Amino acid sequence: MATAKTSKRAPPRGDIAKTSGAVLPPAATHEREPIAHLIARKLEEDVVLGRRHPRERLVEQDLCAAFDTHRGDIRLALFELEKRGIVERIPNRGAIVRDLKPREVSDIYNVREELEVMAVRILPFPVAPADIVRLEAVQREHGKAVDAGDLLAVFHSNVQFHRALFGLCGNACLIETIENLAQKVSGIRSYAYANPGALNEARQDHIAMIEALRHSRRDELIMLTRRHLKPAEQAYVRAYRQRFGDGAGA
Repeated sequence: MATAKTSKRAPPRGDIAKTSGAVLPPAATHEREPIAHLIARKLEEDVVLGRRHPRERLVEQDLCAAFDTHRGDIRLALFELEKRGIVERIPNRGAIVRDLKPREVSDIYNVREELEVMAVRILPFPVAPADIVRLEAVQREHGKAVDAGDLLAVFHSNVQFHRALFGLCGNACLIETIENLAQKVSGIRSYAYANPGALNEARQDHIAMIEALRHSRRDELIMLTRRHLKPAEQAYVRAYRQRFGDGAGA
């Protein structure tokens, strides 16, 4: 009698990696992590890296074959991505990569900007030397990834940098809200990542943020926080309107 597939253990690292050509981050290799979590992470990475595009259908049967698992795992992964705002379910069509209109992106970024500025306004100075050292270590990894053109590592190290930065404010509700909004627009990052100059500017902003923290220069940190958000939003809006026209951007 055939044994049914189980989702209690993650598949070998190489098997998942072959489904999209990307390397899993270290946390994804834990053998007890549910496969649905791994699938969600891989699909998010594919969106972030531009391997999957707005309006692209995510067909459950195809994903079952790609990840060598059953529909239950795929549906759990898609449900998780829907909660994050990365996937949208369309009646009678199934799941698609969410098609964020330029207006939606601008609205999200306007809120993100104010919340992130709030975080750096309430961040206590002086910042502990150990926290500066931690941010510098994360930024070194980000810089190495930029130099190597490793966009997946750029994505993960960038997330870690901002998580550590905004985590310094100490307000758990604010930190969670900032992270949730960042997840909703994670799919637009590939448009900024396509520009090596934008990646280098992001690196320089991170370095300047660390220096502002080191010397308790709050106004400078606020300015950098506002500026740092602009390139990804602008790159996405330009690309979207070139592809779908001004009428689609309402």
